Amino acid sequence: MNDFADWRRAARECLRHGIGPAAVRFTGAEAGQHLLLTDERDTNSSDPPVARGAQRVPPAFLSLAEAVSLHRDGHRWDLLYRLLWRLTHGEPHLLEVEIDEDVRRARLMEKAVRRDMHKMRAFVRFREVAGETGTEYVAWYRPDHLIVKANAPFFVRRFGSLRWAILTPDASAYWDGEEVRFGPGAPQSSAPAGDALEELWRAYYASTFNPARANLRMMRAEMPVRHWATLPESQVIHELLRNAGNRVVTMIEKQKSSAREFVPPAAALPELAGASQRCEGCDLFRAATQTVFGEGPPRARVVMVGEQPGDEEDVKGRPFVGPAGRLLDKALAEAGVDRSLVYVTNAVKHFKFEERGKRRIHKKPSGTEISACRPWLEAELEAIRPELIVCLGSTAAQALAGRDVRIGADRGRFLDHHLAPKLMVTIHPSALLRMPEGFDEEYARFVADLVLVRDFLKPR
Repeated sequence: MNDFADWRRAARECLRHGIGPAAVRFTGAEAGQHLLLTDERDTNSSDPPVARGAQRVPPAFLSLAEAVSLHRDGHRWDLLYRLLWRLTHGEPHLLEVEIDEDVRRARLMEKAVRRDMHKMRAFVRFREVAGETGTEYVAWYRPDHLIVKANAPFFVRRFGSLRWAILTPDASAYWDGEEVRFGPGAPQSSAPAGDALEELWRAYYASTFNPARANLRMMRAEMPVRHWATLPESQVIHELLRNAGNRVVTMIEKQKSSAREFVPPAAALPELAGASQRCEGCDLFRAATQTVFGEGPPRARVVMVGEQPGDEEDVKGRPFVGPAGRLLDKALAEAGVDRSLVYVTNAVKHFKFEERGKRRIHKKPSGTEISACRPWLEAELEAIRPELIVCLGSTAAQALAGRDVRIGADRGRFLDHHLAPKLMVTIHPSALLRMPEGFDEEYARFVADLVLVRDFLKPR
């Protein structure tokens, strides 16, 4: 992201020379960064220049700033510099003050950008065209913010074997199978007309349409009407809504059971642990050795939630006793968190695996299996009533906070949750074990996340 990189270099120079936010304006961001020094420079300021080697800010700020840099608001660069200045001039914990006006504005911008990126991934529709070197695919889309370059890697990963172009009013992205290139924006008239792919999209949408959630007002909110012209599936929505009633009945009849019927209501942890051994809420119980329930103090202030038990946990019947658990213990000790005061559990209580010879290899649980096991996790949290839930990895985050929470974007932040005052997300220690390179750096970040847990638990 060249614009952000240019701003970052300019901001560093301003910091180094002790130029406060009132004395600088960032202009011409879309064409490249330019600085405009105003007449408001406070030459009598008591704030000293920041030394070249001391420009340290929380990693969370860089993540926030990269997202805000993609917002269409022309004042975003000045806002980011104000935040940077304050972080390096006596307010190192500024980002934790959610009611601060600058922080609040930045968070709203970040949320808008991430939502726009998600919608682009959902609503871009390619059309097949005959190119000079063979079949190509072209899509036209109108994003709310300046997200084309940032979103291009997603489409490269998803459609890396195809040659494609995404045209937007702001910029265009071109993938030739080896390199992604960017060019100027293009009008919708430059995109090709519909083709046979549109009929496939309509058939796909009809097959995945969920009539139980048919709410036209909500559909307009999640699938804005201004995108309907480029979405072939929008043409079948009204027909699907007319038949929604009959399809709901059919879906209910086919619906699989969950753990709900096996969870005793308003039970304490010992009763829940005993009942969990009889759970047949999904098919995972058939191959697993036993249910692996949570473990720890019944009134723990912190509950850490992982994905599922591993091979060693499945055999011993205890959570986090395998390699990932031992690494977690080590990191907690280094962060100054008393492991004996933490309750640990998993989003899924049975080990899911595939056999390779004599080995049982971990296999990621499906969304259906995560959903089926959620009643156990909710019952544990309701019984404990912790002050903080720590989600270790994306599966735990998905189970408790939904798909909108991302480890990369939300790591280290304290989020509100209905089952605890606060929730935070970080990586799973097993992910560290799968890193042949960069382990030391990522492990240090993991320990830093756990230091936030330690600080959260300090008496206020």
